[in-house]
Amino acid sequence: MGPIRSGFFTLLALLAGAAIMLLTTSSSLLGMFTQAIIYAIFALGVGVLLKQNGLVSFGHALFFGAAGYGMGVVLALDWMPAEWAMLAVLLAIGVLAFLIGLVIVRVPGIAFGMLTLAIGQMAYLLASRARGLTGGADGMSVHWPATLFGLPQSLLLKPATLFMIAWVLMVLVTVALLLILRTRFGAITEAIRDNEERARFIGFTTTVPRALVYALSAVVSGIAGLLSVFNTGFVSPENLHWSVSAITLLMVVVGGFKKVQGPIVGAILYFLFKDLLGEWATHSMALFGAVLIAVIVFSPDGITGALERLRQRLRYGPLKKGSHP
Repeated sequence: MGPIRSGFFTLLALLAGAAIMLLTTSSSLLGMFTQAIIYAIFALGVGVLLKQNGLVSFGHALFFGAAGYGMGVVLALDWMPAEWAMLAVLLAIGVLAFLIGLVIVRVPGIAFGMLTLAIGQMAYLLASRARGLTGGADGMSVHWPATLFGLPQSLLLKPATLFMIAWVLMVLVTVALLLILRTRFGAITEAIRDNEERARFIGFTTTVPRALVYALSAVVSGIAGLLSVFNTGFVSPENLHWSVSAITLLMVVVGGFKKVQGPIVGAILYFLFKDLLGEWATHSMALFGAVLIAVIVFSPDGITGALERLRQRLRYGPLKKGSHP
């Protein structure tokens, strides 16, 4: 996809967000859409780790919650302006994740997932018990300044404005990931994912690129965490719990991890089942579970994979037996 075509689709995506904002008159519905977009960004972080490293993380809520706690502590201690604090928090998350990644990406398969689960739950217990710093199990209120980036907080927290901020960030993060993964770095990490031993044989260092992917996924999850704490003004140990990571991972599986945009589809579908099913809302997780089973059985590469195959079928027609696309 060339730069002109990429720019066109980016503009189209931004216009789609503006159209949704203008056509949605309900503030509560806009609030639900904003929550869905925040988790879509979180799912993008989990998805890029699975796509590039082939690794499943059960502990990425660590970075989602750490972003909120980091902002809460920095703002409470008044160390720096909020704008600089957001950059500092994301940088700290990236460095921390890279250092953790240097150790744990050496561990394959299920063992990696269990390590991320253990690290995430350690952070959950620490936040629950450090009452003097984090508020413990009661959580922590995050007091944002009256103005942010020169705009009053009252304007930024309006449902329509907050929705557009989240939407624009989601589009920009997606575009940034697509650009990064089209570089030589993306090709190298895919080669390492497919055959690490062969990549070492031809001269590539494998640990550092895999740790960089882990750090990249953590920073994207941290962006979602910052948006979440700005939306609610509150962070609690529940933001760090493994169940948050697990739900986000389900979004990635349903949407499809082979396409960068797949986790967005999964997140939107999850919130559709969770919040827009009316009288069926009490059974939303059961219905989403049924969708998950159907996706795993009939389309292991998710909904975006199924849509891609449908597109190819419509474009080229059904393939005859023994033929190649």
